[in-house]
Amino acid sequence: MDQLPKSRTEPDGSAVIRVLSYNIRSLRDDEEALARVIKACEPDLVFVQEAPRFFRWRKHAARLAAKCDLVVLGGGATAAGPLLLCSLRVFVERTQDVLLPRTPGLHRRGFATAVVRIGGARVGLVSAHLSLDRSERRAQAELLLKRVAELDTPYGIAAGDVNEEPEGPAFGALAGALQDCWSVAPWGDGPTFPASAPTRRVDAVFATPGVEVLACGVPAGLPGVSSTDLRSATDHLPVLAALRLAAGR
Repeated sequence: MDQLPKSRTEPDGSAVIRVLSYNIRSLRDDEEALARVIKACEPDLVFVQEAPRFFRWRKHAARLAAKCDLVVLGGGATAAGPLLLCSLRVFVERTQDVLLPRTPGLHRRGFATAVVRIGGARVGLVSAHLSLDRSERRAQAELLLKRVAELDTPYGIAAGDVNEEPEGPAFGALAGALQDCWSVAPWGDGPTFPASAPTRRVDAVFATPGVEVLACGVPAGLPGVSSTDLRSATDHLPVLAALRLAAGR
């Protein structure tokens, strides 16, 4: 597999960034393996799903971030599970956790959102974990697109666990309005679930049309990370993307 482009800020202020999307199943698996995977990906931004939501959840999120040389940007229990982590390269303008309308009998969902600057680029972020229910999931996809637009930034990145494959209506709605980064510039494999023998591509990174997608896929051959680490860290595989954001838009 070709090497993924490294993060950098170019002389004109344009930024090449690494974005990671990862369902971590509330840290119920091998946390040390999880930290090794995240750290080896060298991300600027991590869009987390199923972050810890109960007792001392902030402490658990901060511990994971520290192990990965990152900081907590926003989200967690206050967003019903989605979380954002970032490197110190990222300048934070604002964050907001958004709870979505609740359907009786179904799990509460939400978005972790932020507006940040990297180099000379300003970008809106949304970490999401859509519903297991088909009709609710489709409605949540529309709310996600609306939220990206409401952030009102030159660039937007949304990532997360869609809970359906690209042929589904929710995934299709997202890919119709945004760039499905793996489809634009596939790098390595696409399927992310289950981690032990992945057959379904239910996790994705999406970007607004102005973002240049350099590469995107499930990382493999990471330094210091074994295939056992990827299987034992959580029940999903991560999605890693390299994106270029031109300065001055």
